[in-house]
Amino acid sequence: MKKLLSIFTMILFITSIALVGCGKDNTTSSGSKESDSTKTEETAAVSGPITINQDIPDQEILSKGPSGEAAVSAKTLKLTEEEVQKIKEGKYKAAIVMHYAGNDWATAQINGLKATFAKMGIKVVAVTDAQFKAEKQVSDIETVLAKKPDIIVGIPVDPVSTASAFKKAADAGVKVVFMDNKPKGLVAGKDYVSVVSADNYGNGVQAAEIMAKQLGGKGKIGVIYHDADYFVTKQRTEAFEKTIKEKYPKIKIVERGGIIGPNDGEKVASGMLTKNRDLDGMFVVWDVPAEGALAAARTAGKKNFVITTIDLGTNVALDIASGGMIKGLGAQLPYDQGISEAILAGYSLLGKEAPAYVAVPALNVTKENVLDAWKLVYHQEAPNSIQGVAK
Repeated sequence: MKKLLSIFTMILFITSIALVGCGKDNTTSSGSKESDSTKTEETAAVSGPITINQDIPDQEILSKGPSGEAAVSAKTLKLTEEEVQKIKEGKYKAAIVMHYAGNDWATAQINGLKATFAKMGIKVVAVTDAQFKAEKQVSDIETVLAKKPDIIVGIPVDPVSTASAFKKAADAGVKVVFMDNKPKGLVAGKDYVSVVSADNYGNGVQAAEIMAKQLGGKGKIGVIYHDADYFVTKQRTEAFEKTIKEKYPKIKIVERGGIIGPNDGEKVASGMLTKNRDLDGMFVVWDVPAEGALAAARTAGKKNFVITTIDLGTNVALDIASGGMIKGLGAQLPYDQGISEAILAGYSLLGKEAPAYVAVPALNVTKENVLDAWKLVYHQEAPNSIQGVAK
């Protein structure tokens, strides 16, 4: 892992992708803000001819696509100077349709998209936040289509309920690129360009390995999974549970609890801890409900308790850095996912063949490497609050 981090760190010094924001006329409901240092990078990013590519390691991807496709590494994606110039001449417009925009993962995806679209001369005309409500996302798509975008990059709240809305966009000639999941019934190369994901299976494996190491290979644990038809969260839980059962037979999964939304973590974890007072640890499917599980563990008076999860959000990173109960996680590279999604949108505008499923590698994060990992994930230094407790 240290070798991988060294490679990542070197790459960050040579990466050609910088954060670039949209114009003031963009509509957004995400409420995200970019730092002054980001704005400085924006100014430097738009001058001169450029080639857009992915400076990430050529690492094995364990995940499969939503239709069982083998993953193509995001490292293979590239737009030449000539291709970028041709896209610029089209004066295209894009919209970003999020399932939820209230966390660090979503902000990083949006920043990566904006940065790369700006390099391609593509104007982002809308960023929407469905707040995990399928009916709102359907409405968001209708609102976005009125702005006549050439591209929509989105992540469906529900693969069934939102399918007709995304299909309507595709039928109108909009080039659609998906994050993580695809609506039911839509076909790659026909209704959408590609799906871009992290190696969610790989991240589930990382969370299991951290759990096993922290427990010394034995103990009783609970699993909080996403109780929804959601491709990537299913992969995480499947990978975690399979790794524990096959490699660490002395660690017993004694309780499982499902969440519907990000704010359900504390309630589910509290019930699990009340029923199983001798639990030694808990896996939670992503960082926001893991924060709730952390609160429940504190309320229950747990001391030597191990929580692992997926996604490097600010609050879980702070707990990891301070030696809290969240001992580590598998991290996505959401900024790099955003870059990939924008490049694939460029492929579609050029009539260039795109792979059906693209992924970026998994990343193991613990107290020992949390600051380096933050920089890898977000392409910027960790907040002062995290730096202050990590040293």
